[in-house]
Amino acid sequence: MVDITDFRNGMAMLAGAVNIITTDGPQGLAGFTATAVCSVTDQPPTLLVCMNRASWAHPIFSGNGVLCVNVLGAERQDVSGIFADRSITMEERFARIGWNALATGSPLLDDAVVNFDCRIVQTHDVGSHSVFYCEVEGVRQGASQAGLVYFNRGYHGVGETAELDS
Repeated sequence: MVDITDFRNGMAMLAGAVNIITTDGPQGLAGFTATAVCSVTDQPPTLLVCMNRASWAHPIFSGNGVLCVNVLGAERQDVSGIFADRSITMEERFARIGWNALATGSPLLDDAVVNFDCRIVQTHDVGSHSVFYCEVEGVRQGASQAGLVYFNRGYHGVGETAELDS
């Protein structure tokens, strides 16, 4: 078995888009910062989101059965911090930022690079985390902007913000 520190140090070298995962429904409103998001298939459009089962918000996401993946732009590192800070209440987190909603009612960040509005269709528990398999019910593309990734324990902007000349 590999040493956990070696594993974590290796994973720090795997860049991941920074996302705010949100939900709203009968169990309440919740959101968290995550990089553990990826595409599964495009038929039907499905992605996965990993969440620690020990999180106080886990039963809210599981109970609501819906979520929105809000992919952050390079200029929104502040939003990542807000949703990762346990000292900020959930109400305060959502009050600081502009939101809308699509089909599922999950909060959609107004100035995200892209939003994926999803229904959780399957859950798999692996170690300390749940893997939510999410069918995408709506996609909203934001304005062209650089994306935000987390790599080597720090934030970095990636991509072009302007259209390329032909």
